[in-house]
Amino acid sequence: MGFPHYIVAGPSEMLAITGSGISEIRLKKKHFLWPLQKCTTLDISPVNYSFEVQAMSAEKLPFVLPAVYTIGPQLDENNESLIKFAQLVSNHDKNSNHVKELVKGIIEGETRVLAASMTMEQIFKGTKEFKKEVFEKVQLELNQFGLYIYNANVKQLVDVPGHEYFSYLGQKTQMEAANQAKIDVAEARMKGEIGSKQRDGETKQNAAKIDAETMIISTKRKGEGKKEEVRVKTEVKIFENQREAEVVEASAELARKKAGWSQTARLAEVEAEKAVAIREAELQMEVEKKKAFAQTAKLKADLLSKANVEYDIKVQEANAQLYRRQKEAEAALFESQMKAEAKKASADAELYTRQQAANSELYAKQKEAEGVAAIGKAEATYLGSILKELNHDYSALRDYLMINNNIYQDIAKINAQAVTGMQPKISIWSGANGGESNGEGSGLKDVAGVYRMLPPLLQTVQDQTGMQPPAWLGTLPDSK
Repeated sequence: MGFPHYIVAGPSEMLAITGSGISEIRLKKKHFLWPLQKCTTLDISPVNYSFEVQAMSAEKLPFVLPAVYTIGPQLDENNESLIKFAQLVSNHDKNSNHVKELVKGIIEGETRVLAASMTMEQIFKGTKEFKKEVFEKVQLELNQFGLYIYNANVKQLVDVPGHEYFSYLGQKTQMEAANQAKIDVAEARMKGEIGSKQRDGETKQNAAKIDAETMIISTKRKGEGKKEEVRVKTEVKIFENQREAEVVEASAELARKKAGWSQTARLAEVEAEKAVAIREAELQMEVEKKKAFAQTAKLKADLLSKANVEYDIKVQEANAQLYRRQKEAEAALFESQMKAEAKKASADAELYTRQQAANSELYAKQKEAEGVAAIGKAEATYLGSILKELNHDYSALRDYLMINNNIYQDIAKINAQAVTGMQPKISIWSGANGGESNGEGSGLKDVAGVYRMLPPLLQTVQDQTGMQPPAWLGTLPDSK
């Protein structure tokens, strides 16, 4: 037994503790180790595994697939993968052949299985897809051991000695490239010769085109020079004519302005004279108006003083009468409003009463409908339970309902009422002995008579209701 001590794991290590107080395995970075506990240090850094997997394609062509895998414990939040890894390497070193052989076996197995389902051409051209599928299948197998592929590098495929498929394929590619290069050189030479001839022809064509364009441009330039000369002479002549017209127009404008100025001066003199005469007449009119206004004011003062007094008296009387009528109208209006409000309140009360009655009736109808629905639901549940007890025999259920609802009694009553007052002649047969009745065995004869009457009774029930008697009671003879 060891002494208690404190253990700390390195940056790339984990402590796997087992023993007393621990159910399975506990993973920690640091732990105080107690007696009856065991601590194993796990190196969780990834390790490189190099393999040369010998596989065979779908065409039975062998090849070597060199690969380097970087594999290490998978780190997750709940440490489930680390616990699996700890269980794997509990008695082995991570770099031991135990883990390496396990990883190698999984990689070789998955690689061979996948290679056997693909042709050599598919493997060679689809190296990335081949690597991806191998990676996914190997990772799926490593998950159960808590291992994770951090990186996977697949090198160039290598031939197995005695099978030079890839070398022949490379020679084929090399020869195809050489032949293609020869074809490209020939095409380039052909394009060069054709291009040279095309350039010579284009040069001659362009030279002739330029000469023709030069002649056209020269002719155009000469015509444009003549046109420009004529245009300049025309513009000079037009300018001279415009100048002469402007001089004539200026002389006419000056004469027109002089005439206007003379007319304006004369009008000003006449207007001044007339304005003086008009002002004298206006002043005289104002004087006459003032005199007439003074006389009119005096006359109004004498005549209107009495009229104003009478007018004020009549106005006051009219105002008093108007005020009285207004008050009477307001009183009548107020009374009408009160009556209208009373009628409205009465109508509102009656409407509210009708609404409450309608609501009450609606509520009663709703409750009645709910009751009917509840009764129907209860009856459905009840009938379902009875049908279940009768083993889903609908004929038995129908018989039960007809008996429970007194259908047979009602049928008997209706039949009795139908024959009430009739006097039918009834004959009774009691079998071979006829109507003989001695005291010996009379009780059994009565019972036998009851059983004889059952078939006609059951036949009548069937005719009226369509119901067959139960099997335990007997069967009716075929009517046919």
